[in-house]
Amino acid sequence: MGIRDTALLASRAVLGGYLAAHGAQKLFGTFGGHGIKPTAAAFEGLGLRPGRVTATAAGLSELGGGLLTVAGLASPVGPAAIAGTMVVASATHRASGPFAANRGYELPATNLAAALALAVAGPGRYSLDGLTGLRLHRVLVGTVVAGAVAGAAVNVAMLLRATPAPPAPASPEPTAEAGTAGADTR
Repeated sequence: MGIRDTALLASRAVLGGYLAAHGAQKLFGTFGGHGIKPTAAAFEGLGLRPGRVTATAAGLSELGGGLLTVAGLASPVGPAAIAGTMVVASATHRASGPFAANRGYELPATNLAAALALAVAGPGRYSLDGLTGLRLHRVLVGTVVAGAVAGAAVNVAMLLRATPAPPAPASPEPTAEAGTAGADTR
């Protein structure tokens, strides 16, 4: 196995695998995810409207883009779909700064960089494209990339124009009775 092709295979497997699982979390609630309804509500709260449409688009981009990336099929469609979604995710976390420890954009920016690198490098020989000789027409590739850029731009514009959702009401403080309920008073 060539080192370059092995590195591309490993990179595709990690990035594509994680993003496919993340998309499944959004869409179906698998892998500890919340599913589409809570995800849509969260997207609405961020200013991404309509929430169900934008959450579904994000989930499908992650799931579909991830699976295409893992397989190395129809390159660069998978990495382009991932990159578009990661631009939006990075913008979503912009106010928290650059580091994940503060809920910042570190992870989506890293995923974005990896997706762009895979889109440019191609899937390598150890991929379905490499094994079948599949090459997408340049016009189709350009259309996919333009769609990913346009979708990301629309969502980032929504995020930048959004007014923050009002904070959730605080939970009432437990009363003295509630705090001692069930306690042994002997």
